[in-house]
Amino acid sequence: MGREIVAAIVLWMLAGACATAATVDVAVVDKNAMSAPDSVITLEPDGSQALATHLPEKAVIDQRDETFLPLVVIVRKGGRVVFTNNDETMHQVYSFSAIKQFQFVIKQGEVSAPVEFDQPGIAAVGCNIHDQMITYVFVADAPFAAVSDGQGHAEIRDVPPGRYRISLWHPQMLVGEAPLSQSVTVDEHGASLSPALPIAVTAMHGMKHMHMGY
Repeated sequence: MGREIVAAIVLWMLAGACATAATVDVAVVDKNAMSAPDSVITLEPDGSQALATHLPEKAVIDQRDETFLPLVVIVRKGGRVVFTNNDETMHQVYSFSAIKQFQFVIKQGEVSAPVEFDQPGIAAVGCNIHDQMITYVFVADAPFAAVSDGQGHAEIRDVPPGRYRISLWHPQMLVGEAPLSQSVTVDEHGASLSPALPIAVTAMHGMKHMHMGY
């Protein structure tokens, strides 16, 4: 078989895969039916189907106005997180989480060395100087994941049709509490769902003492 024919077949297969990939639209609410920002939605095949990860290998967490931004980032297993300091003061970034422990000082205008997360799970990150500061690194093994926006909405794109299990986590869930999980069928048109968290979501900043068990 000639190279041109092989190349044409590969392009045809890729085009077919792209054509059948769909979008899963998720609107997360809390137990009071209010939108739930900063929820993590993971999507993985409900069976033996193996899919390559679509998750980022790198994330950036900034520090401004004595606040970590964003509140939640997602990386793949083995991914890296870089911390930047665009604040008017220095910070001492640390985590005592089970999946990763580290501590370093980052001065105004500096960028940290990448912190690698080689275990799946959740790492709460704080500042030893400013107790109200907190952020979360969600290290996922699933091939798809997203963080809901300010309206609790998220889109997961390029999902092949099939049966999946979707799971939800939110920073205000109790440490050790199992993520909410349910099955969803994705067809060529995608899927839309509005799962509800088992908690009432409230403003996050200034609540560090409730969440540093991760």
